[in-house]
Amino acid sequence: MSGLGGLNKSPNGVVLGLVQLQLPDVKTPEDLAAQTKRICTLVGKARRNMPTMDLVVFPEYALHGLSMDTNPEIMCRLDGPEVAAFSQACRDHQIWGCFSLMEINPHGNPYNSGIILDDQGELRLYYRKLHPWVPVEPWEPGNLGIPVCTGPNGSTLALIICHDGMFPEMARECAYKGAEIMIRTAGYTAPIRHSWQITNQANAFCNLMYTASVCMCGSDGTFDSMGEGMFVNFDGTPLVMGSHRPDEIITAELRPDLVREARRHWAVENNIYQLGHRGYVAVKGGAQDCPYTYMQDLVTGTYRLPWEDEVIYTDGTSCGFPAPTRTYQGEDVSLSNV
Repeated sequence: MSGLGGLNKSPNGVVLGLVQLQLPDVKTPEDLAAQTKRICTLVGKARRNMPTMDLVVFPEYALHGLSMDTNPEIMCRLDGPEVAAFSQACRDHQIWGCFSLMEINPHGNPYNSGIILDDQGELRLYYRKLHPWVPVEPWEPGNLGIPVCTGPNGSTLALIICHDGMFPEMARECAYKGAEIMIRTAGYTAPIRHSWQITNQANAFCNLMYTASVCMCGSDGTFDSMGEGMFVNFDGTPLVMGSHRPDEIITAELRPDLVREARRHWAVENNIYQLGHRGYVAVKGGAQDCPYTYMQDLVTGTYRLPWEDEVIYTDGTSCGFPAPTRTYQGEDVSLSNV
């Protein structure tokens, strides 16, 4: 149920709009300013398009396009003019917004970041992509973990970006932290279509959590993004599927209260609970150990595949990026100095 895309909003509903934004070609600061203005204009379109809408979501690369250009002149800051413009647009139109930016990093390569602003333009969630799409993307791996925030109508939101959604651990972490709606923004192109659909569904079902996912759309003259926004119910069933039409805004009403009900009352396939309570029919409380070798090895820094030495692509040189020389430090850059 999506309330006819949010036209019939229930007291417990949250209406989201996913913008299948036309893929831009951004090379200069002037291009960046123009694209910022265009996004703000579409915030207004979203509000006019659906007066019941609570949150409008723009895809990854909405500001910068798919060039992978790390030119400092077109990188953004949280306190920069682009975020200020987004904040004003949310205030002007009394709507929450989810936005993408390539964020300058004084310690190395830029971050691929996402933010959620409330209807007063205040920052509610700030995330840096944990899993850049290697070997294609040059972004610094994120170091802020996976935050969640309280969203419209008391919902709990999480945000992940594109390739993040191919790792089931990402969606599980969102749910483990309480997310009822997981937003996934992306710039994917058509070869990823099937993987996009099945992971959006699996991430929802495996965690009893709505997924709301959207890609860039159309062509910039080189790349062709696929659009294909998706709302998936917490049982894994697609609710609304977008097309390939640029700038289409697809909408749905989601019901976080039904997620909470399912997480409390489901027995069969309550997998987010049962992961930590294996076999509770036979053993009081279930087994609460960690039988997964890969988890244990990640924690101890000894993660290693049986075929580790045979992996061919281990840096970005195949895509024209120089081999990195820095090791990951995981430094936590606070909001006050970015």
